[in-house]
Amino acid sequence: MTTRYTLADPRVEAALDRMFAHAADDDATAARLRAEHGGAMPTAPQEHADAAAQIYMPISAVGGRLLYNLVRAIRPTTVIEFGTSFGISTLYLAAAVQDNGAGRVITTELNKHKIAAARRTFAETGLDDVITVLEGDACETLSGIDGSVDFVLLDGWKDLCLPVLRLLEPRLTPGTLVVADDVNLTSLQSYLSYVRTPANGYHSVTFPVEDGMEISCRLS
Repeated sequence: MTTRYTLADPRVEAALDRMFAHAADDDATAARLRAEHGGAMPTAPQEHADAAAQIYMPISAVGGRLLYNLVRAIRPTTVIEFGTSFGISTLYLAAAVQDNGAGRVITTELNKHKIAAARRTFAETGLDDVITVLEGDACETLSGIDGSVDFVLLDGWKDLCLPVLRLLEPRLTPGTLVVADDVNLTSLQSYLSYVRTPANGYHSVTFPVEDGMEISCRLS
């Protein structure tokens, strides 16, 4: 029996290596963009997304492998990702879905440049058939999702993670895993307070990967 392991596909490996190499320049790019905007990035989501069009903002490679294992283990039918960027985390999610032999990844992004680049990468890696990219404000595009949601990755603007989660909650089934990246950021604290309160219906644990991932299990 041949074991499917899409992360070892040369097309996927090449795409991830390329994007992680570009992402290594994120700090310098962000500093330059802040200088161009008078020391601070725009605060409105669309303007912020467009200003950050050259910044990759990826999860770590170790975080990506963790996501792959989680999706392989729980075998979700529908994976939702808030924040595509250039598609690094999306590839890990989609590779797991493909190796499971069933399921789909629905991912969201505001910036047209990043969407076009991500779609090219998804086609180049042969994973585009399991990925749907929703363009626009996630609080609007995700409101039309049909059926249940079985796995969620929240890696867009941190102050929007809680509103996106609350939007998806009616579709979360018991046992759904919700993962949020960068637990060290102040802007994620209202989200963390929510999922760490058992009365809100989650059992939550912080996993020490890079800047930390919060893994929350929907209880009911």
